[in-house]
Amino acid sequence: MSKIAVVYYSYTNNTKKIAEMIQSKTGAEVFQIETVTPYTGSYDEVVNQAQKEINSGFKPPIQSLKMQLDQYDTVILGTPVWWYTMAPAVFTFLSEADLSGKKIIPFATNAGWLGHTFKDIKKLCPDSEVVSGMNIEFSKEILKTSIKAIESWIVG
Repeated sequence: MSKIAVVYYSYTNNTKKIAEMIQSKTGAEVFQIETVTPYTGSYDEVVNQAQKEINSGFKPPIQSLKMQLDQYDTVILGTPVWWYTMAPAVFTFLSEADLSGKKIIPFATNAGWLGHTFKDIKKLCPDSEVVSGMNIEFSKEILKTSIKAIESWIVG
């Protein structure tokens, strides 16, 4: 049986809620990506900072996940969508982690603009099997995607 890890980054806790839902349905181990220097300021200030980071290709330093990635066959990867792609912290994780030979199952939380998030993940994981992801929409902290659809995707 394949060993599964859920690895995610969450700024507003929406992605965290989905990661916890996945854990409760699968029993997978969960690891949260955290930046060394947390984002601070108003929502607009963080949005502006994120845009600059994405446009420049900046990869913020992240804290150690304290996981042995080689023990997992499958990584369920969660990210909020920032400026039509993954959060910069997830970009850092994918740039630093060796996910060769692993199955990557992405999910993205957003307000309706998935952009090229899943294509970018696939591009950063050329030696992995990146399968169809789940686009999960929120309106602020209110889940718009049906729980039934999410659960159906989780149990696949």
